[in-house]
Amino acid sequence: MKLIETIKSIWKIEELKNRILLTLGLLLVYRFGAQVVLPGIDASQLGNLNDQAKDGLLGLLNAFTGGAFSNASVFALGIMPYISASIVVQLMGIAIPYLQKLQKEGESGRKKINQITRWLTIGITLVQGPGYIYNLFNTLPETAFAMGNSFAFIASSVIIITTGCIFAMWLGERITDKGIGNGISLLIMVGIIATLPQYYIQNFISRVSGEEGGGLIMILLEIVIWFAVILASILLVMAVRQVPVQYARRTADGGYEKNMFGSRQYIPLKLNASGVMPIIFAQAIMFVPAAVAGLSNTETAQGITAEFQNIFGFWYNLVFALLIIVFTYFYTAITVPTNKMADDLKRSGGFVAGYKPGTETGDYLDKIMSQITLPGSVFLAIIAVFPAVAVKLLGVQQGWALFFGGTSLLIMVGVAIDTVQQVNSYLLNRHYDGLMKTGNKRKAVA
Repeated sequence: MKLIETIKSIWKIEELKNRILLTLGLLLVYRFGAQVVLPGIDASQLGNLNDQAKDGLLGLLNAFTGGAFSNASVFALGIMPYISASIVVQLMGIAIPYLQKLQKEGESGRKKINQITRWLTIGITLVQGPGYIYNLFNTLPETAFAMGNSFAFIASSVIIITTGCIFAMWLGERITDKGIGNGISLLIMVGIIATLPQYYIQNFISRVSGEEGGGLIMILLEIVIWFAVILASILLVMAVRQVPVQYARRTADGGYEKNMFGSRQYIPLKLNASGVMPIIFAQAIMFVPAAVAGLSNTETAQGITAEFQNIFGFWYNLVFALLIIVFTYFYTAITVPTNKMADDLKRSGGFVAGYKPGTETGDYLDKIMSQITLPGSVFLAIIAVFPAVAVKLLGVQQGWALFFGGTSLLIMVGVAIDTVQQVNSYLLNRHYDGLMKTGNKRKAVA
C-alpha cells in the first residue's frame, strides 16, 4: 500500500527518523509525569477530585491536561499557564511600544518575547498553584493529606506544580526545536487524546445499559455525526481562497512590459489562517469570569459563576463564540502580513490584475482576508459550540460531547494536519512522495 511504503520511506531519512523518535520520547515523558501524584497526597483517595473533574469547566481543563488535574499530578495545570501568558503577551503587543519593536526585530526579537512569556508563565503558575491546592483541601478528605494543610506542604506543592509547568513548557519547546514542530500544541493534543477512550466507553455503557436511552442505534448515529464534524473541521482547516497573480518583465525605467510570461500563479489565502489558536486563546479567557466571580459571595457573583462553569450553557457558549470570532480576526491580522506579501510581489514583478503593485495590492489582499475571515471565524465558532448542541439535542454524555467539535476536536484535527504537513515537507524535500498525495495543494473555495 502507498501509505505503508511512505511510512517506510520516513525511516530512510535519518534526521526525520530521529526527530520523530525524539518527539515520541518527550511525549511519553509528559504522559508519565501526568500520572505522578504530588508528594504528601494519598493517591487512593482522589475519588472526589475525579468526580469534580468529570463535567463542566474543570472537566475541560482535565481533558487539556490529559487527566493530570484529576490525578493531583505534578503536571496538574498542564501547559495552560503558558497559553495564558502567550495570550497576555500578544495582547500587550498591541499597546506596548517595546513589544511592538521586538516583534519587528525578527529572530532576536522573537527570542526576547519568548523569554518574557516564560517569566510571565512562572508568575501565572505561582498564582494558580495555590488556588489548585486550596481546591484540593476543599475536595479531598483530610486523611488524603499526609502533612495536613501545613505551610510546608502548600509551599512545596506550589513549587512542584510550578516546576512541572516549566518542565512541560521545556518539553514543548524541545519538540518544536528538535522534534517535528508544534510542541506546545502536541502536548495539548496528546492530553486530549488520552481522555477520549475513557469518555467514549462511559457514553457507550450508558447507551447500552439504557441510562441515556437509544441503544446501539444512537451510538451509530453519534459516530456518524462525529465523523461528519471531523470532516467539516478538516475542510475548515484546509480551505483557501486563491488570488490569481500575473508576472511581467521589468523595464529600464522601473515599469513593466505589457506582455506577460509564464503561467498564472495564485496566492493561497486560507479561510482560517489562524488555525486553532483562536480556540485555545478563547478557551483560556473563558476560565477568567468564573474565577473572578468566585471571589465574591453575592447572589449575582454566584449566578455568574454558575453560568460560566456550565460549558454547555447558553451564555457560556455565546461569549465563547464571540471571543473566537474576535480572536480569529486578531490572530489573522498578526500572522498574515498582506502589505509584506504585496511588497514581495512587487519586487518579483508580480501583480494582481486590476490593482497597482504595492499599497493598492496590499489593500486588496487585506480586503479579501477580511471577507473570508468572517465566514471562517463564524464556521469555527459553530464547530466550537457544537458539543452543547450534542448534549441538548442528542443527549450525549458531557465527557464524550467534548469531542463533538469544540476545542478538543478542533485542536486534534488542526495539530494532526500541521504535523502531517511537517513530515510531508521533509519527505518532499528529499524527493519522496508525501503522506498526502496532493502535496502542498489545498482545496480551494470560491
